[in-house]
Amino acid sequence: MSDPEAVTAPRRVGLIGYGLAGSVFHAPLIAATDGLLLDTVSTRSPERQAQARAEHPQVRTVATAEDVLDRAAAGALDLIVVASPNKTHVPLATAALEAGVAVVVDKPLAATAAEAEALAALADHRGLLLSVFQNRRWDNDFRTVRQLVADGALGEVQRFESRFERWRPQPKGGWRESGDPIELGGLLYDLGSHLVDQALTLFGPAISVYAESDIRRPGAEADDDTFFALTHAGGVRSHLWVSATTAQLGPRFRVLGSRAGYVKYGLDPQEAALRAGLRPATEGATWGVEPATSWGRLGAEGDAPAAGTPSPEAGAGQPVPTLPGAYPAYYAAVARALRDGGAPPVSAIEAAATLRVLEAARRSAAEGRAVTP
Repeated sequence: MSDPEAVTAPRRVGLIGYGLAGSVFHAPLIAATDGLLLDTVSTRSPERQAQARAEHPQVRTVATAEDVLDRAAAGALDLIVVASPNKTHVPLATAALEAGVAVVVDKPLAATAAEAEALAALADHRGLLLSVFQNRRWDNDFRTVRQLVADGALGEVQRFESRFERWRPQPKGGWRESGDPIELGGLLYDLGSHLVDQALTLFGPAISVYAESDIRRPGAEADDDTFFALTHAGGVRSHLWVSATTAQLGPRFRVLGSRAGYVKYGLDPQEAALRAGLRPATEGATWGVEPATSWGRLGAEGDAPAAGTPSPEAGAGQPVPTLPGAYPAYYAAVARALRDGGAPPVSAIEAAATLRVLEAARRSAAEGRAVTP
C-alpha cells in the first residue's frame, strides 16, 4: 500500500540560481504554492546566500549546482528549478533529468529547437516532468487578450501586435547583453521568447518569419532593437517588437479584428510587486489587479470615446476590465502535475516551437528575407 503521507507531502524543490529570475520570480512563487517546499537554493555569492536565508528562513543554501544535483541523486529533492544563466539551461536540465527528478527551466529552454526536443525526449524516456517557465502567459493583459479572442469579441483576428519596449540608452552589461553566442544574450531570446510564446499560444504555428534586428546603443554587443513578423498557419499576422531604444513606448498590445480592436498600454503589475517584496499569499484577492485607469479599450473607429479617457490619443472604444495577473497559477499547475501525473503547464515541445521561430528570426535578419521556421 502507498503511504498517504508520502502522497500528500509537499514536493521538495531545489532552486539553481538566485539572481533576478531565482530571487524575484521563482523562489517567491514556489514558496506561495501549496504542495511545494523550497528546500535548497544554490548560488556562489555569499551575499545572495544570506539574502535567500533571510527571505526564506527554512531554506538550505549551497554554493554550486552540483550540490543541488547531489541532493537530488540522494533522493532529497523531487523537483529542480533551473534559474541560472541561459547557457547553463541545457546541461543542468539534462543532469537533473538524469538524476531522476522533475525539472522546471526558466526561458529560453535552450539555444535551438533541436536541443529542446532532445530534452523533451529525455524527460519522456525517464517518465519525468519537464516544463518551461513562460510566466507571461499569466500576465493580466495577455489573459485578457486571450479571453477576448476566445469569446469572439474582436471578430476574426487579422493582426496581433505585441511589444516589450524600454528606454535604456545605456547598456547594463552582463551576460544578458553579451554578444558571445554561447551566452544567448540579446533581447530577441530574452524578451522575444515571451512574445513568440504568447503569439503561438493564441494563433498556432507560424509558417513564415521576417525580422529586422539591430544593435543600436553605443557599446552594446547584442541585439537591442528587433522587429519580427509571423504569419500563422490560420492566416493571422503577428507583429512583434523587443527594444531597449524606444524613447516613446507603444501599446503593449494592439489586436485588430474584423469587428473591433483592442488596445492596451502599460505592463502587468506582478513583476513590480515581486520586486517590491509583495507576495501573493499576503496580497490575497488584490494580487495582480490593476486600477481601472490602466484598463485597455475595445471598439472601432467611430465609436464614442471612453468616458474619462486621459487624452485624444487614447482613442475610441470602451474600457475592458483587465483580468487579474496570475503568476501563482504556473507553479500551482506544476504541483498538480507532480501530484497527479498530468501534463505540465508549458511543455518542452511548446518551447521548441518558440525556439524554432526565434532561430528563424535570426536567420531572416541575417539574410534580409522572410524564411520558413
